Amino acid sequence: MHAGLKITAFAAALAATFGTAYGVGTGFDPVVEDPAPARHDSHSEPAPKTEGGGGHGGHETKPAGGLQISEDGYTLDLRTPSVTAGTRSDLSFVIRDSGGRAVTAYQREHEKELHLIVASHDLVTYRHLHPTRAADGTWSIPVELPRAGGYRVFADFTPAEKGAENLTLGADLAAAGSYEPQKLPAPNSTAKIHGYEVRLDGGLLPGKESELKLKVSRDGRPVTNLQPYLGAYGHLVALRSGDLAYLHVHPNGEPGDGTTKPGPEISFMATAPSSGMYRLFLDFKHQGEVHTAAFTVRAGAATATTDAPSDAHSGEDEPGHGH
Repeated sequence: MHAGLKITAFAAALAATFGTAYGVGTGFDPVVEDPAPARHDSHSEPAPKTEGGGGHGGHETKPAGGLQISEDGYTLDLRTPSVTAGTRSDLSFVIRDSGGRAVTAYQREHEKELHLIVASHDLVTYRHLHPTRAADGTWSIPVELPRAGGYRVFADFTPAEKGAENLTLGADLAAAGSYEPQKLPAPNSTAKIHGYEVRLDGGLLPGKESELKLKVSRDGRPVTNLQPYLGAYGHLVALRSGDLAYLHVHPNGEPGDGTTKPGPEISFMATAPSSGMYRLFLDFKHQGEVHTAAFTVRAGAATATTDAPSDAHSGEDEPGHGH
């Protein structure tokens, strides 16, 4: 671990632009804040090499989500490119169309017009946020990032325009403060969070759809009464280590369809855009609280490479979930 380094917001923004891995903070809605992981040099991955739109040579079938700030005529205009670590700040942004106008009409998906993900470049910290949109199209939400460094902000949305497809746009965010880099947490197939244990079966495959099954238990007993959260029993986001290529997948089935049970198992279908290391973040709701379980996996492996549980102390003293 390097000694603490004082950086300015400007320096952090420059470093984030050039892909330097920083230790990063947390946010609202489902929150993951892992303890500082032990160094696992054998699991760390270099930044992915991109060919033809952000892929790894040979496997990428299409450009991965979140790697571009503009796509299909839409642009993520992040009005808060930097904040101070440990200080509550308003994060604001606008989605602009090809004419530079702020977008004010969206399709509602999973009960929201837009889903905002904030993740650290080291993938130690993750937040699933739901900002508020003003009449002029400006989105905003308060955030407090406890550690300095580089973050990636993802806006997941579908414009109301007829024929528009779902987009995930990404932009860099920097936090100034005392900075210490972190290593990617070691691969794991079991995650513990707030007294719950989540077991992962299955794995990501590069360029091919595969099934991921996550089983939730508490105090050694299967949880069979999960509650719907944003119209589903679970939400899964996968981010690729290095460039933070983004996957947002949803479970097979939905509450009230007559066949999908409220736990203990939640099943997803997902396709990794390439080989490499990924972090998976599962949001689930039980007894009125939303929790996030995190996993590190290598795309191409049948399952996580170790059964060692990961204790994800995900900000129990943090504020509640942003909407």
